[in-house]
Amino acid sequence: MSTPVPVPSPLPWIPGLADWHRTDLELVIGEQRFPGAGLKSRRLVLNQAAAGSARQEGDTLHLAVAPGDAEWALALAAAFDAPNRPAAADPASRDLLALAARVGASSTSVLIEGPTGTGKEGLARLVHHSSPRRTSPLVAVNCAALAEQMVEATLFGHERGAFTGALAASPGLIRSADGGSLFLDEVAELPLAAQAKLLRVLQERDVLAVGATRPVKVDVRLIAAGNRDLAADVAAGRFRADLYWRLAVFPLRTAPLAERPDDILSIAAHWLLGRAGGDGLVPWLTPCARGRLLTHSWPGNVRELGNVLDRALVLCDGPDISARHLLIDTRTPPPPSSIGLPLPGQMRLAEQESIARALATSASRRDAARRLGISERTLRYKLAAQRSGHDAAAMVQ
Repeated sequence: MSTPVPVPSPLPWIPGLADWHRTDLELVIGEQRFPGAGLKSRRLVLNQAAAGSARQEGDTLHLAVAPGDAEWALALAAAFDAPNRPAAADPASRDLLALAARVGASSTSVLIEGPTGTGKEGLARLVHHSSPRRTSPLVAVNCAALAEQMVEATLFGHERGAFTGALAASPGLIRSADGGSLFLDEVAELPLAAQAKLLRVLQERDVLAVGATRPVKVDVRLIAAGNRDLAADVAAGRFRADLYWRLAVFPLRTAPLAERPDDILSIAAHWLLGRAGGDGLVPWLTPCARGRLLTHSWPGNVRELGNVLDRALVLCDGPDISARHLLIDTRTPPPPSSIGLPLPGQMRLAEQESIARALATSASRRDAARRLGISERTLRYKLAAQRSGHDAAAMVQ
């Protein structure tokens, strides 16, 4: 990591510049040049202007800074300075990134927990790129997206003929990450049988493919993540305690965006910098738009923020994004209530709530069906009936 380079003395038209630590940018302000830390640094050109704008030309970012634009200009500058690093301006977020980078330099397993859309995969990539394994692959796997009957073959590999349709052998995703890192997102969704095999990988440093008789040595650093409380899943018997303690050698936790409002403009700058047009113009948030973003609570976290910005890019006619271009859904759906419903309606609502709770607290749909005391087929029919608005009881005998 490059050593932070001092910046010039405070300028009245861009307050905060003297407190900003660039890592590897050549800074150009008028006729003054301040070299970066590297031999071939990227360049940031700052100019005072009546209206704010940003334009990227290769490795140079031109920022025209109008009165009141300093915070947004510095957010764009920081994003340009570290394009591959997660966005962070909040002190707690910066501390988390520093800790993740420090952990990355070790060989320990890492467990990242936090709500959906709070940047867990970005943190995992920082851990990997801060490690000696950075030149080797980082293989990312969404465990929730794996077909239940193919989890073991996908992760651990399989031999030819190990099962119907296995026309050729496959090394599996774990062996594909050999020498590098394996990122298991939504690790709580792994079936218990796969959890047992994963534990062996961590303990013995080898992997046994489906249909194989001999394990193969593997050198993989494991980074796991999830939006559920994995310790609670252990207590409920849905996740192996021995695997949990193997994964949680060093736990990290991401926070909801509402708890770190200083990160909002920093994340927006990273998002919009990557969406410069063919003319190099970077979308520019006007002061009213920035104020609109800062006053929203962002229940959908970073994903919601990204959706709002992408919608704004469709609606705006030029590079400037105003508050009227920000379509933010501020509605909060009321909790379902059975008051005033006839008895059949109350029973259907109670059933829907029971199914929702079971799905939210179960490792898989099969596990949810078992806890509800119904077959997985019946659960599928009930969910389909809920979506269509019909009574599922009439569909299943």
